[in-house]
Amino acid sequence: MPPEWTELIGYVASALIVLSLLMSSVFRLRVINLVGAVVFTAYGGMIGSIPVMVTNGAIVLIDVYYLVRMARDRAQGAYFEVVAVPADSPLLERFLHFHREDLRRFQPEFDGLRAEHLAWMVLRDGVAVGVVLARVDGEVATIDLDYVTPAHRDQRAGTHFYTTPGLFSEHGVRTLRTTASVPGHRRYLHDMGFTPAGTDVLELPAP
Repeated sequence: MPPEWTELIGYVASALIVLSLLMSSVFRLRVINLVGAVVFTAYGGMIGSIPVMVTNGAIVLIDVYYLVRMARDRAQGAYFEVVAVPADSPLLERFLHFHREDLRRFQPEFDGLRAEHLAWMVLRDGVAVGVVLARVDGEVATIDLDYVTPAHRDQRAGTHFYTTPGLFSEHGVRTLRTTASVPGHRRYLHDMGFTPAGTDVLELPAP
């Protein structure tokens, strides 16, 4: 193989590794990182570098291990539930404070908890992994925050929330509206079924 092609493969592997680190979804991170490590292992073989092959071969095994474990968790079915909490809940306040830096990365427009917020916490096997805050105005609920902790960004928490009937309809809500200025958060909302309704504005019929 021409040297320039070998060098290109190395660049592709590097790009995949970097791309994987930009993923907010742990599952996507593992998959892309796995592909990048496989390509890097092949690159190491092409240039005759044992350290590159060993290091990336180990990364391949680690990624495969965690992907298998995630698949097993999916098959066994984690138990999700949505719990309504008051906006002044100490637990909610502590959760938001602890994760404040991470949630601002994905939803920088969130300006804090308000007394008028409807609030729900999403639990996975009894552990709080997410929170949704919304304000109701007539038949429209504005989602000010939809946050899931990094270790649980496989979309199952969000899917469970947005497919749970009655959360909004019992408040007379027919439409959910939110904003997303960060591409990663916008992709997540699209996956949840939201559709564009203006600049950085997305909507979804209330479940």
